[in-house]
Amino acid sequence: MMTRTLIMVAAAAGALSQGASAQQAPPPPPEPGLELLYRSVVKLGPATEVGKTALGERRFIPIIGGTFEGPEMKGEILPMGWDWQLDRSDGCTQIRADYFLKTDDGVVINVVNSGALCRPQAGEAPIPVRTSPVFVAPLGKYGWLSKGGYIGTLGFDPSVKEPAVVITIYKAN
Repeated sequence: MMTRTLIMVAAAAGALSQGASAQQAPPPPPEPGLELLYRSVVKLGPATEVGKTALGERRFIPIIGGTFEGPEMKGEILPMGWDWQLDRSDGCTQIRADYFLKTDDGVVINVVNSGALCRPQAGEAPIPVRTSPVFVAPLGKYGWLSKGGYIGTLGFDPSVKEPAVVITIYKAN
């Protein structure tokens, strides 16, 4: 009888401790939202066709300048970058741009921005182009850029008369 009572007490204590630990678990983190980091107009030079590779048709497009502006930073896009493109067999073009921002206070920041441009099939709505930028910023005022998560959109602005793309970058909060 004593053994049975001890087993029941132990089981009850175990159940209580499991309930207490479940109640003490931290709440899940809030779902992230997006905050505008900047909008940029990236000027492009003429494409150079590399040709057919084992992965698909390859080309690169020089990034020859541009501007960016957002609530916390603004400046120019330096004329020293490339947009590497690969036409895949699924009809999408894989993009990987590697270029530099120079803020209006003189800080140079590297951006590597990847995504896929997928053309819609006949009768389908256009597919939005999303990118995943990564920043490498020097320690200091803009060092926080190297620690965040970002998402971008890529599009065109008919008011820009030269070859360019419009890239808007959002920071996940």
